[in-house]
Amino acid sequence: MLTMNASLSVADAIASRRSIRAFLADPVDRATLEAILGNACRAPSGSNIQPWKVYVLTGDAKEALSRAILAVFNDPDADREHEEEFAYYPRTWTSPFIERRRALGVGLYTLLGITRDDKRGMHAQMGRNFEFFGAPVGIIFTTDRTMERGSWLDYGMFIQNVMLMARSFGLDTCPQAAFNRYHRIIAEQLKLPENETVVCGMSLGYADWSQPENRLASEREPLDNVVRFLGA
Repeated sequence: MLTMNASLSVADAIASRRSIRAFLADPVDRATLEAILGNACRAPSGSNIQPWKVYVLTGDAKEALSRAILAVFNDPDADREHEEEFAYYPRTWTSPFIERRRALGVGLYTLLGITRDDKRGMHAQMGRNFEFFGAPVGIIFTTDRTMERGSWLDYGMFIQNVMLMARSFGLDTCPQAAFNRYHRIIAEQLKLPENETVVCGMSLGYADWSQPENRLASEREPLDNVVRFLGA
């Protein structure tokens, strides 16, 4: 039975959405997943081309992908053979973006008790990405290789819809660009057609609020720093 929180406003869903990095193992039923994704597909896209395709992984399928990626991630020689198909982050970091990135990293590792010289701890925490942070549902988003920048902007609106719809069911998410580096493994495991490229991954499930990493609250810039109102 679907248990959508009808009292949760759009503003509440946006305000309560955060990237969760520790989940409970509690399963999410297929009807709920279909409702989340079906509503998310109402996202706008230029000329209504709807450039998104979604692979929902649970159970053995999710575990198989995790094992395949972790086998490479934990082998430095094998890991060096993998790289992103596209640059998600800037190739050259500048201010204020690098400071924001560092602040998030410091905040997360402080909560986890991982120090700057604890390379093993950092590696292990990064590896948690590929276990979908323990979530019962893993999602891989792909798009057609012919899509240009505008369609990728549209795709972001679709992914945001997925995350906000998840909140309406009391679920949480973590969008994950970390998967992009292992697109060849993902393509093999999911048997992706050659015309599809990996956009990102996502963990979805019920947050485990007993874990310290879920206390991380990323800051947002004051409105005056990002918005200019012009006109009378």
